[in-house]
Amino acid sequence: MDIRKIDDSLSVSPQIRVEDVAEIARLGFKTLVANRPDREEPGQPSMAEIEAAAKAHGLDWVYLPVASGNITDEDVERFAPMIQGAEKPVLAFCRSGTRCTILWALSSAPTLPALEIIQRARGAGYDLSGLEPRIAQHARKSS
Repeated sequence: MDIRKIDDSLSVSPQIRVEDVAEIARLGFKTLVANRPDREEPGQPSMAEIEAAAKAHGLDWVYLPVASGNITDEDVERFAPMIQGAEKPVLAFCRSGTRCTILWALSSAPTLPALEIIQRARGAGYDLSGLEPRIAQHARKSS
């Protein structure tokens, strides 16, 4: 598993396996968020299997699928309140962790400076510098 911390309440990860869920719970995560559509690619575990494992290990489960390369404003509007209301810490996963990081970045734009968002993402291994205009746009929407 490749868990990357964004901040104290959120970490992201590439695709997890069913057998990873016990370790995720042992590490202290309280909520598991799937941002990857079921059957996005052959061989990926089903979200139903991961959900069952999450619940068996006492984790809250949220399925918020987002199409790769097509994060809409509606996706961001669904992600923000879900993360705010989730029991922390949260681990969100998708194919590479990038979608989860972008969702966090855009939903954080109203409260964090764009430079800080980009630096936190970079610290987790994700280069979001190309999204700076969209982050700024989301920041303006809230003001």
